[in-house]
Amino acid sequence: MTMRPDPTFYASPKLAMEAPPENFAYTLLLSPDFSKPDALAVIDVKPGSPSYSRIVHTVTMPNKGDEFHHFGWNACSSALSPLAGHAFLERRYLIIPGIRSSRIYVVDTKPDPTQAKIHKIIEPEEIFRKTGYSRPHTVHCGPEGIYVSTLGGAGKDGTEGTPGVFIMDCGSFEVLGRWELDRGPQKLHYDFWWNLPRDYMVTSEWALPPQFEKGIVPEDLLANKYGHHVHFWDLRARRNVQTIDLGANHQMALEVRPAHDPVREYGFLGVVVDTTNLEGSIWTWWRENGSFHIEKTATIPPEPAPKEQLPPLLQGFGAVPPLITDIDLSMDDRFLYVSCWGTGEMRQYDVSDPRKPKLAGSVHIGGIARRTPHPNGKAYAGGPQMVEISRDGKRVYWTNSLYSTWDDQFYPAGVPGAEVMATVGANGGLELAKDYWISFPDGYRAHQIRLDGGDCSTDSFCYPSV
Repeated sequence: MTMRPDPTFYASPKLAMEAPPENFAYTLLLSPDFSKPDALAVIDVKPGSPSYSRIVHTVTMPNKGDEFHHFGWNACSSALSPLAGHAFLERRYLIIPGIRSSRIYVVDTKPDPTQAKIHKIIEPEEIFRKTGYSRPHTVHCGPEGIYVSTLGGAGKDGTEGTPGVFIMDCGSFEVLGRWELDRGPQKLHYDFWWNLPRDYMVTSEWALPPQFEKGIVPEDLLANKYGHHVHFWDLRARRNVQTIDLGANHQMALEVRPAHDPVREYGFLGVVVDTTNLEGSIWTWWRENGSFHIEKTATIPPEPAPKEQLPPLLQGFGAVPPLITDIDLSMDDRFLYVSCWGTGEMRQYDVSDPRKPKLAGSVHIGGIARRTPHPNGKAYAGGPQMVEISRDGKRVYWTNSLYSTWDDQFYPAGVPGAEVMATVGANGGLELAKDYWISFPDGYRAHQIRLDGGDCSTDSFCYPSV
């Protein structure tokens, strides 16, 4: 707790873009066979530093089988909201859920990231008892505390009851309880985000635990049984106000990214696959006259490939779907980055006109059939996956693992953990940095990245840019 607001809390996106560049990147490492505990790697990202592009510290957890996936900060710019009452928090603790164990770790990054250590462990029994939820997934710092989305309900397989969002105290890290008062038709869950001054939340859908924990279930996918709805909520009333069905063929509506500037009442959604043609798609939502609307605004086609280059799961299709597994929006709301994990491509769209995205840049690395190496000549297994953008929008970082059992289905030869970075041209365009390459210890895969001092994936701004 500080006596003044944390200087890394920014009232507007423009102020965040003017802040100092990142010094460290935090990356989650998971052990896919559960033979060792998962870990948090701290990476030096300061150009010119003797340890640039190297792991400078590792926090290894005491338990096995957590399966790290997403994580976030305990506090962010939303603490500056007039409704928050938390202006004197520090952006200090990383909240790291185990998606398989339902355990949550709180890691303290002070006094220095190279000395980060476990501050608290929240055992799954506390989450089960206080919320009835399991499989914690996305973490966002909000005005009422720390919001955590879940993928499962109660019971061993997580199917007893509907998953949702719960809140943790941002000081004590105590689990407080469920967020929703009226969920309406919402049955599945994945990601969530909000516009604080406009007072709404958006949530998306993946699947129930039996549909993802042992790998994708082809029969369920072809029968369109994965998530295909987007839900809109009254944030303060904590109730569902509108649900839109994208069409059952649009399977796995995952990442949601609202515009950072709260004046702009629109955002983007990534859909993994269309079961009628294997394409991936980007959707734009907006609010008009009190109602939400959404439309498909960009599509990415599959790439034909010979049978011998495909895993068994795809050999009957003769093509590689792009598999849009993550999207991220630059702080100025200009560029949307789209991870095509299947085809091994990172796409950059100019979304200055949010309903007419224009492809502005692209790089290939990895991919099921392409297997494009890094410019340094090293092999990159998997494809672009979790993406993180620097506050100034000049650097884009990403890793290569999706989820242990899905990695094994789509990349049966293995997905050794790797992290890369691309630089962004002044008017768009991407170029992989030859001097930024992180390979992680054997047996670990790399998942989500967070930057120190805040980043455009975790902050929720309360005031518009000028």
